[in-house]
Amino acid sequence: MALRIFTVILLIQLAVGAFAQEADRLVLLTHDSFSIPEDLLDAFEESTGIAVEILRSGDAGQMVNQAILSKNNPLGDLLYGVDNTFLSRALNAEIFAPYESPALEHVRADLIPDDSFRVTPVDYGDVCLNYDLATFEASGLALPASLSDLTEEAYRGLLVAQNPATSSPGLAFLLATIAEFGDAGDYTYLDFWAELSANDVLVVDGWSDAYYGEFKVTGRDTGTRPMVVSYASSPPAEVLFSEDPAAGAITGAIVADNMCFRQVEYVGVLAGAANEAAARQFVDFMLSPTFQEAMPLNMFVFPAREDVTLPAVFAEHALIPEKPAFVDPAEIEAKREAWIQAWMEVMLR
Repeated sequence: MALRIFTVILLIQLAVGAFAQEADRLVLLTHDSFSIPEDLLDAFEESTGIAVEILRSGDAGQMVNQAILSKNNPLGDLLYGVDNTFLSRALNAEIFAPYESPALEHVRADLIPDDSFRVTPVDYGDVCLNYDLATFEASGLALPASLSDLTEEAYRGLLVAQNPATSSPGLAFLLATIAEFGDAGDYTYLDFWAELSANDVLVVDGWSDAYYGEFKVTGRDTGTRPMVVSYASSPPAEVLFSEDPAAGAITGAIVADNMCFRQVEYVGVLAGAANEAAARQFVDFMLSPTFQEAMPLNMFVFPAREDVTLPAVFAEHALIPEKPAFVDPAEIEAKREAWIQAWMEVMLR
């Protein structure tokens, strides 16, 4: 009898120990671009007693696919970095458990996708055309005021863009053209791209190839094209990392109506998470003013909170579009692959 009681006590102790160990550990599944200061993460761990393990899983698409494939045995407790181009895929797969953070009252209402609270917006960024200031000032050429302008002779050979099949900003720019021209009717996004091709647009595989390889920035030994598909946050990044930040901006972003596509990134507690309570705490942490204030200079995105002060370099050099292009996430999920395939047949044949 004594041996049986001892065995039961031992099993209870082991179970409690295993639970305590699990309760003190949190696994964050995210994309390769995730970056926050170590002291911020240390502060979270010290204040909560929760050790955070960051599991990077490629780009946003790869990350979402991994989460879906492992939904019955989640790889982590929460997932950060799914954006509005892949959101419907994740929601349809039911990989998230609902959680309404109390900090949502400070978040921009237009970033919250619905009232199910399966995901929480953390940040956003606008994919826009960037341009070399000196080239346009020297030539006297006006900036394009619409996507249609890009097909005019004046802009022949000036733009480099990315393949939407291999690039996140490339896909975002494709979606901006779909929002503007549609995919049915007398003139569609494919007609626009055919005209853009005839106007000598250059398409490369990725953002780095375009921005650092083909984009002409005066004063730097770079490419020959003074316009590139990039981000509204690229000009302040140029200032921040320049040898002489006081000299000011050398590039600009075009944020005219319907010329940019807004990418919103979300975090969500994974259904079946081993440590759902800790995951909820980390969602709250990501919406805290301290975390939100750190995002612009670490991931070059804009915070989802409305009451956060932007860093000076962002406040001075970043522009936020008043009317970005919009495509419903459900439509993106339904038609993404067909849109890309049709684009490839026009552009890469």
